[in-house]
Amino acid sequence: MTEPAASPAAFEARLRRIGAERYHDLHPFHHRLHGGGCTPDQVRAWVINRYYYQHSIPMKDAAFMSRVEDPALRRAWRSRIEDHDGTDTNEGGIRRWLRLAEAVGLDPDYVASCEGVLPATRFAVDAYVRFVREKTLLEAVAASLTELFAPAIHARRIEGLLRNYAFANDAALSYFRQRLNEAPKDVAFGLQWVLDHADTDEKQDAAAKALIFKTDVLWAQLDALESAYVLPARIPPGGWVPGEGLLSRARAS
Repeated sequence: MTEPAASPAAFEARLRRIGAERYHDLHPFHHRLHGGGCTPDQVRAWVINRYYYQHSIPMKDAAFMSRVEDPALRRAWRSRIEDHDGTDTNEGGIRRWLRLAEAVGLDPDYVASCEGVLPATRFAVDAYVRFVREKTLLEAVAASLTELFAPAIHARRIEGLLRNYAFANDAALSYFRQRLNEAPKDVAFGLQWVLDHADTDEKQDAAAKALIFKTDVLWAQLDALESAYVLPARIPPGGWVPGEGLLSRARAS
């Protein structure tokens, strides 16, 4: 016999507890980054590896949309791809991230090549894309609900980077400022869709587990950075080695 679902309010509170307990804003690497405790090379390693996640998000969303039969859901979702890939009037999040790469002294072509991405980063991000491609639509949308917690970390990141790092300025941090504008509409739609469709106890459990999976994906990326670039550093084969992929003096000037 199927157990009755919790009320939407109770289920939303359950989802928000997951973020409070498991979101990657709790990770020591983020505390160090936002507090000015990262070396320039640790910041560069974060930019390189986080780019792999950023560039994979539109592919994740395209995989999701390829399975959606409801035109209304496709219309609502496709703005996520445009937000990252850009349009004629919006350069997009990927281009903004590459501007951040330039600001920290990295060649954006090197970053865009995805060379030097840590193996664990690849495994985690690729697992997320595969999850969205293979799981139910409810689980796929629920996994995106880490967006519930993203605006707060973006705001802290802007404040911390501006206060602690010479490279930080409005141009370099434009990705995060733009996400403060874009994320709320995605959050509102995705959360309501999950609350509407998780109408049994079993579905609510599946959605909650999907969100936990996504928090694990984000946490694993920071664990990889911590292991590879924070003393005692252990850069795995194929990982970015400080000094590689830097802007030439001529280009930097």
